[in-house]
This record gives sequence, C-alpha cells and structure tokens, in this order.
Amino acid sequence: MRSKPFLAILGLVKPLQPPDTFCLSAAIGWLGLGNWREADEELEQITPDFHVHPDVLEIRWQIYAKAAKWDQCVDIGNAMVSVASERPFGWIRRSFALHCLKRTAEAAEVLAPATVLFPKEWLVPYNLACYACQLGKQDKARAWLKNAFDLGHSEMVKTLALADPNLEPLWEEIEEI
Repeated sequence: MRSKPFLAILGLVKPLQPPDTFCLSAAIGWLGLGNWREADEELEQITPDFHVHPDVLEIRWQIYAKAAKWDQCVDIGNAMVSVASERPFGWIRRSFALHCLKRTAEAAEVLAPATVLFPKEWLVPYNLACYACQLGKQDKARAWLKNAFDLGHSEMVKTLALADPNLEPLWEEIEEI
C-alpha cells in the first residue's frame, strides 16, 4: 500500500476522486495491455487541475517512456520531484530519461541527492551504478552495485544486473560483487 504523499498530508495535494480515479485506472489498464496511446487518452480526461497530481504524473511518465518521448519524460520527472519529492519515482525516472537522451553524467548528478533522501531504495544506487559504468567509472559502479545488492533482494538484483546492457562491462564480475 502506498503511503499518503507528503504534500497531501499538508493539504497541498488533494486526493484524486471519481471520475478521475476511473480514468487513472483505465490508463493503467491500457498501459498493461501495451497501448500507450489509449492510456494517454484516458489521462487527458482527468480534470485539468489534477494533471500535475503525482499519481497522474507517474502514469504519464510511463506513457511517454513507451513512446520514447524522453525530453517530456525529463520534464515530468522534474515536475514529480517538485510536487512529490518524497517519492523516489520522480528522481529515478528523471535520471533514466536523461540517460536515454545520452546525458548520463547529468543523470548521475541529479540522482545523487536521492541516495540521502531514499537510503533504503535499491534502485537509486543501482541506477547510479549503471551511469557510472557507462561513464567508464568502473570502481564507482562496483561500489554502487554492491550497495544496491545490499539494499535489495541480492539475487534478484544480480539477475537484473546480469541482463542490463548498461552494466555489461561488469558482467563477468557481478557474481563476485
């Protein structure tokens, strides 16, 4: 179960209500079926005031990622960090979009503060390992990857790492990390 967003606790973000929740659920369903265009249409039916709601932004990011609209994904990630900085989603996804735009050094730079904000979230050091590896910083990549293994389900994270092309330079040694 997802915790209530920090801004919602402060009364700054109102919870979605029907019919907007129905549109959001339908968008999630369309994404699950692999149809990002229909998912996008569903989100467009949400009350305009709620287009920047964190739950809506998370699904919008996924839609734009499926469409490979990485510039827009960066913008959505920035919005997520602004409106729901307590959620790791925006931090992680913004950096991923930057990496997809071949702005890997920037991706690592903007994700680094998330290590302090989300010290138990294995995806943060995992992504930092990927970026360090792609930047040729193998020692740093190993350290981040070890951190990710320690935080996540080690075997599951290792399996993921062994299939991740971003970590290919480390594949031979991943079992030893």
